Amino acid sequence: MMMNRRNLFSAFALPGAATRGEGNRHLAGPVSSRDRIRDRHFPNLVLVTQEGKRVRFYDDLVKGNIVVLNFMFTSCSGVCPAITSNLVRVQKMLGPRVGRDIFMYSISLDPAHDTPRVLRQFAGDHGVGPGWYFLTGRRADTETLRRRLGFTDPDPNVDRDREQHIGNVRYGNEPLEQWAACPGLARAEFIAESILWVDWPENRRGKASQA
Repeated sequence: MMMNRRNLFSAFALPGAATRGEGNRHLAGPVSSRDRIRDRHFPNLVLVTQEGKRVRFYDDLVKGNIVVLNFMFTSCSGVCPAITSNLVRVQKMLGPRVGRDIFMYSISLDPAHDTPRVLRQFAGDHGVGPGWYFLTGRRADTETLRRRLGFTDPDPNVDRDREQHIGNVRYGNEPLEQWAACPGLARAEFIAESILWVDWPENRRGKASQA
C-alpha cells in the first residue's frame, strides 16, 4: 500500500500517553498533552555522545527542537550501514539547519561495545556532519528509550534479536507535538521532505508564498 506523509503520521505517530498522576489530578492540576508525551516517551536519561559529552535525553536533545531518531549499532551486519549512508544524504539535503533547529540522533543498541570512540569512528567513516549525534549509555537506559519511543517488534523473539531490529526513522517537532516515522531505507528525498513536513509554521508559510 502506498503511503503519503499524512498516512505515515497517522500510522506511526507516538501512541497516546496516559496522563501523569491520574489518581492525584485534582491535586496536581491539569497536565498538558506536551507533558504527557514527554512523561511517556522522553525519559530524561543520561546518554553520552560520540565526543564523550554527557547529555540528558529530553532536556538537552529533544526539548524545543525538530529531531530525527533512529537506533543502530556499529557491528550491525544488516541494515545499519545502509540506513546511516541514506541518512547522510538526508542530512546534506537538509543543509545548515541540521545542528541549528533540526537535530539527528542515532542511539546504539549495543552500548557495551559502542563506546564514544567507536561511535566517533563509525560517524567519521560514514561522513556524518555536524548536528548529528551518536549516543551510547547504560544498557538499561538505551533499552528504556527503545521501548518508550516505539522501536519494538510484537514478536518477542524478533524483538530480542538486534540483527532484526526495526529500521524505522522517527521524526517530530517536540513543541508542536507532531510525530511520525518512515522506513530508514526510503528514498532520501522522501525522508527529507517528511522531516520538513513537521516544520515550524512560519517556514511553511514561507514555502507556500514561494509556490
